[in-house]
Amino acid sequence: MNTEEIRKLFPILQQEINGHPLVYLDSAATSQKPVQVIEAIKKYYEYDNANVHRGVHTLGSRATDAYEGAREKLRGFINARSTEEIIFTRGTTTAINLVASSYARAVCQEGDEIVITPMEHHANLIPWQQVAKATGAVLKYVQLQQDGSISLEAVEAAVTDRTKIVATSYVSNVLGVVNPVKEIAAIAHRHGAKMLVDGAQSTPHLKVDVQDLDCDFYALSGHKMCGPTGIGALYGKKELLQHMEPVEFGGEMIDHVGLYDSTWKDLPWKFEGGTPIIAGAVGLAAAIDFLESIGLDEIDKHGRQLASYAIQRMQEIDGLTIYGPMENRAGLVTFNLDDVHPHDVATVLDAEGVAVRAGHHCCQPLMRWLNVTATARASFYVYNTEADVDRLIASLLKTKEYFGYAIG
Repeated sequence: MNTEEIRKLFPILQQEINGHPLVYLDSAATSQKPVQVIEAIKKYYEYDNANVHRGVHTLGSRATDAYEGAREKLRGFINARSTEEIIFTRGTTTAINLVASSYARAVCQEGDEIVITPMEHHANLIPWQQVAKATGAVLKYVQLQQDGSISLEAVEAAVTDRTKIVATSYVSNVLGVVNPVKEIAAIAHRHGAKMLVDGAQSTPHLKVDVQDLDCDFYALSGHKMCGPTGIGALYGKKELLQHMEPVEFGGEMIDHVGLYDSTWKDLPWKFEGGTPIIAGAVGLAAAIDFLESIGLDEIDKHGRQLASYAIQRMQEIDGLTIYGPMENRAGLVTFNLDDVHPHDVATVLDAEGVAVRAGHHCCQPLMRWLNVTATARASFYVYNTEADVDRLIASLLKTKEYFGYAIG
């Protein structure tokens, strides 16, 4: 499929905003949903809606097959060894918190180290702050290079034999940096530490192979990869998950319950207490089918090309600052216009039908490292075109004019 054919599969894009055709450039926050995903969720609720793992009736069996089928599809998508290693969660945030609460608090002691980077999303920062406070562990940061990327030498300098966990994003949601997580995992393992990868921004764009990366944990969200909100997953190596305790208790995750003690189901269900996100899993499976029909290599190539084209066009605008590396970056560009607050930039762009993100992007420490309070961000996905970038550039020039600057 070419991009124009792909665009036709996204009903939300076929509308006008403020009298202009919608240009959606906020996919790093959440992607839009193709008709295949919408129809899959609709079909589930119309024909198969029932709780899973419990009823012996036909609807219950169909719902269970769809839910567990989605688990197998995700296993193949990221190349986990077994469905036992795929825990469905509400998203990346819940997945990281599960590791922090169940694994990290059990293994970390006073003086141990947790190594992260200043570019992390709050979801991959605050849980580790809480673990450090609860256990006495020390939170350490890998020093960033001038363009915001990570050198392996800086990782080597930060990780020691006291390090228990290294946690980093695969792709930065602000800088577009693609981190060398496979090499970072190897460094962590040489020191006896475990590696967690925040895959929120990488899974929608890159072909992920958790066995090749050799990460111990990998967290992802469905809503950034054309799936519905409220569904995500944690991949964990089986030998680690087996020894971890659940953090949510109730129905679905139990084996035997007595008056004073209980035992848990086997993996993966011991971590999935309560009625799971069944329709979300169905939608996620449809999203995986959709992405694989295009090809992750093509998706990555398309996003990088659009980011490169956007950078080229943005460099024509006087007073516009781009953050992050100019090359080898994922499909997003974060920027500021001199003396114009990013929220004002986003408001004027919205008046032109162009949707971008503005704010600190849940990365306040990184904003301080960049010496700004906020930025604007344009993020690209399978349905975006160079014409969308041209609309962005034209709208930015109008923004400058609106605020009284000479057009560069």
